[in-house]
Amino acid sequence: MMSLEQVEEQLNFWGFPLGHHLPHINLMGYNTQYNPKTLVMTWITMIVVAVFLLMATRNMSMRKPGKLQTVVELLYDFIKGLAFDNIGARKAAPLMPLLCTIFIYLLFSNLLGLIPTMSSSTADKNTTIGMALFVFCLLWYQGFKYKGPGHLKHFIKPFPLFLPLNLIEEVARPTTLAFRLFGNIYGGEVLIAVLLGLIPTSVVFFGGFIPSVIWLAFSIFVGFIQAFIFTMLTIAYTSQVVAEHH
Repeated sequence: MMSLEQVEEQLNFWGFPLGHHLPHINLMGYNTQYNPKTLVMTWITMIVVAVFLLMATRNMSMRKPGKLQTVVELLYDFIKGLAFDNIGARKAAPLMPLLCTIFIYLLFSNLLGLIPTMSSSTADKNTTIGMALFVFCLLWYQGFKYKGPGHLKHFIKPFPLFLPLNLIEEVARPTTLAFRLFGNIYGGEVLIAVLLGLIPTSVVFFGGFIPSVIWLAFSIFVGFIQAFIFTMLTIAYTSQVVAEHH
């Protein structure tokens, strides 16, 4: 039986620094670590998403759409239905490109981590925190866009005594968004590594392929669900911010 660190070392086919060997970077006097593997996987995910969408939208046809075009149209209609029902057609329409991008990026990022020797960029909390902060800024932008300074009134509703609770809710939104996604994706990858550690020969001779296949079906389901939850919560939070009675 192998430890988690030993499994990670065996599967580190591309030679990325791990654990205590992560490089440091100085940001405005604050020394912090960054993970090169996350950066590489983020770029790979963006390239895969761009290639997928280019292939899906190439030679588009109204009468005889291709398979990829049909998949993208179904995804668009699915997210459009959720957004229009919750936010309203007029306010949701400008957000559709962003919502579709979030869902497709998260879906591909979550699924790429299931390929042996690779990992999901969303298995790094820095990625999920960054995406959650982006949604947080989006909510404030939408609030001021449709309500102006009146957006701040929701902190004292229904009564001024609710101010502490409303502040906690404001902080909880991006926090739960970030750590729900990170916990589920990182936990799935750790579980795969634990399964590999139980069967050491599969790490050495099969690159972790067999346990990955065993866990594959459930992990695909988890990856899809987590992309959906993040997108759905973004829609739900936006609908609360732009609602007239909020």
